[in-house]
Amino acid sequence: MKKMACVLILTVMTAGVLAGCGQKKEGGTVSTDGSTSMEKVIGALGEAFEQDNEGVTFTYNPTGSGTGIQAVSEDRCDIGLSSRSLKDEEKAQGLTETVLAYDGIAVIVNPENPVSDLSLETIAGIYKGEITNWKDAGGENGEIVLIGREAGSGTRDGFESITKTEDACKYRQELTSTGDVITTVAGNPNAIGYASLASVAENVKAVSVNGVAPSEETVKDGSYVVQRPFVLVTKDDKKLSETARKFFDYVTSSDAADTISGAGVVPVK
Repeated sequence: MKKMACVLILTVMTAGVLAGCGQKKEGGTVSTDGSTSMEKVIGALGEAFEQDNEGVTFTYNPTGSGTGIQAVSEDRCDIGLSSRSLKDEEKAQGLTETVLAYDGIAVIVNPENPVSDLSLETIAGIYKGEITNWKDAGGENGEIVLIGREAGSGTRDGFESITKTEDACKYRQELTSTGDVITTVAGNPNAIGYASLASVAENVKAVSVNGVAPSEETVKDGSYVVQRPFVLVTKDDKKLSETARKFFDYVTSSDAADTISGAGVVPVK
């Protein structure tokens, strides 16, 4: 009787072990760090990747483009995220960029502001402090309050490069995230700022630039001129883990195009 009981217990234990092996999860992690402007698209991609890969953990640390580039350089994350192209000196440090998508940089004002279109030249004049009152830019009498991003921000780098205002902007406030810029402009009728088109909400108004409204279509056809790349940054001498490589391959494939478009940016593929 005891012998039969032992055999039965052993059989049950063996079946349990085999069942456990059959249910083994893949596991693994993918860590990303960088651009706050990429939060919506990278969040959507990370969520889709986790759903399709049981047991995998995806993380995103929204620190800004410059910090994300530094993080991957110092091996503190798998993939850096930048909303600007890498500089020559960064490439010389052994970093590689892969363009994930293109995003418009929306020039935003408070919804109460009647201005709906600005030329690139006027935007540059405003940010350089040459135009200081809205009545001189097609609006009502009121001192223009300049809101922008902090030094090292990919959005700031892209905006200043396109408007040719590098080192010349007269910011009232320099904020550390896209969300902070949007909230600040939403709360001040005389404010103007810039933010990722994918992040613009109904509490601010995106103006047309040179008569062209920012949209996925106008970014894609190039008619909206204030745009920049969303970039994945990797280190040349560091091989990605199996899970990180699988994520990289997924987000840069045509399979991810609908998810990227759904996040409001234009996929490369």
